[in-house]
Amino acid sequence: MSDEQRDTGTGWPEPAEPGRPSGPAGEPDPRPDAPDPDELSPLVPPEEESERQEPPASPPEESAATPRVEADPERSEGDPQPVGGVSAGRRWSSAGVMIAVLLALLGFTLVVQLKTTSTDPTLAATRQEDLVRIFSDLDSREKRLQQDIEALEESQRQLRSGEQGRQAALEEARRRADELGILAGTLPARGPGLDVRFEPGAGKPIEADRILDAVQELRGAGAEAMQISGSDGSPVRIIASTYFLKGQGGSLVVDGGSLSGPFTITVIGDPTTMGTALKIPGGVAASVAGDGGNVTVEEREVAEVSALHGPMKLEHARPVS
Repeated sequence: MSDEQRDTGTGWPEPAEPGRPSGPAGEPDPRPDAPDPDELSPLVPPEEESERQEPPASPPEESAATPRVEADPERSEGDPQPVGGVSAGRRWSSAGVMIAVLLALLGFTLVVQLKTTSTDPTLAATRQEDLVRIFSDLDSREKRLQQDIEALEESQRQLRSGEQGRQAALEEARRRADELGILAGTLPARGPGLDVRFEPGAGKPIEADRILDAVQELRGAGAEAMQISGSDGSPVRIIASTYFLKGQGGSLVVDGGSLSGPFTITVIGDPTTMGTALKIPGGVAASVAGDGGNVTVEEREVAEVSALHGPMKLEHARPVS
């Protein structure tokens, strides 16, 4: 037995594999059915050929420290992915913060301006009791004016009626003549009112400006008829054309007549409203007290204004027909 037979263990020689025709190195096989040397050899089993192929490289494992960012389903492919899971549009920029601060400052400035312009320094310094009196006086005056409006509307309806038109017209003419006579000072008047007494201080008489301020305050509070009297002489009726001047020795000149102090103004109207008007802070009573004098207000259930003013002779004014 040869050595070749001994190696196989069968005692028979194994069939020899067909050898590749020899030829010069690098030259192709001249046989027409020879396989391409670059292709796999048909004599090699498929299992051995698959083992010869290198396994594909496995993808690198993700680092545990690298955070995973899930893609936003609403974001398009071209948009950049947010860093750290925070959207770039949600972050405040320096320009946005500056705009917000400017808007806040503008709103604060507007609020301060509105509060400054809507505050009246005179009313802010007035006591609550005086504000209540002023409000009550305004309410009373509004009611009185409303009553006058209703009375005029009723007179208008009566004048337009058929049978009672002439009688209503005569009554209305008489009433208007009486009112104009009281306002012009040609008729005496009687009604509820006040006696306002002005007493001078030591060495300082009552100024004519203080008396004029008192008359204007009373007219604004609804005074309907007034007269002024002194310690001597006859009272003088106060009408729209009455003037006041400073006389000699602390006297007062009213419509050309001289009166000596103390002075008393008798006025017809609503006592509560007129008294409040004289006592408001910074009013007539406070001004006279600042000069060292004193103002005394006394209510009258029936005040009489008996002084008369002569009728004025009109030279240029004519009624409109």
